[in-house]
Amino acid sequence: MYGDRMKIGMIGKGNVGSHLGKGLISAGNEVKFGHRDPKESAAAAAAFGDVIILAVPFSEVKNVAKDVSVAVDGKILVDVTNPIGSGMSPLLGSNTSAAEEVQKLFPKAKVVKAFNYVFAKNMEKGRLNNEQLTAFIAGDDADAKKKVMALSKEIGFEPLDVGSIVSARYLESMAFLIIGLGYGMKMGQEIGFRLIKHD
Repeated sequence: MYGDRMKIGMIGKGNVGSHLGKGLISAGNEVKFGHRDPKESAAAAAAFGDVIILAVPFSEVKNVAKDVSVAVDGKILVDVTNPIGSGMSPLLGSNTSAAEEVQKLFPKAKVVKAFNYVFAKNMEKGRLNNEQLTAFIAGDDADAKKKVMALSKEIGFEPLDVGSIVSARYLESMAFLIIGLGYGMKMGQEIGFRLIKHD
């Protein structure tokens, strides 16, 4: 059931949207981009997608909400945003997350947090050389999470359900960490998270 190819509305065509879109297309899915170009509007992409991916800066989410309106109602909405301001300052406190705020803006959507802790270039294959990266998936709707996990696996990630949407707070902290390591500690973008478990 969850291996079926899907129609995906990608809101955002920057580094994240472009690389993640390539990965999803390579896996056989149909992706329609929506961004500032009126010829590729966010509203059209949202109406097209069975799954909608929010790949814009967090500061733009409210503007997107105005554009897509009820087109996301009842659909899976994957939040890839991070609440990061200038100078790596957090835009939210520790008692909420970007995903939880997105859920408030789209109350009838099934919000799932994923991919925000992965450098954009590594989203295409879900791997670093031969190492499979972990796709940590958070959300309140079990079926929606299963579908996003299936999409991540098709790209090349190893998916892992990490619980409710509250867990997005920790996934967003992971984004701060990996960006700090990549740029602040000058480790570059050839790094990523992988959970190792031994039975």
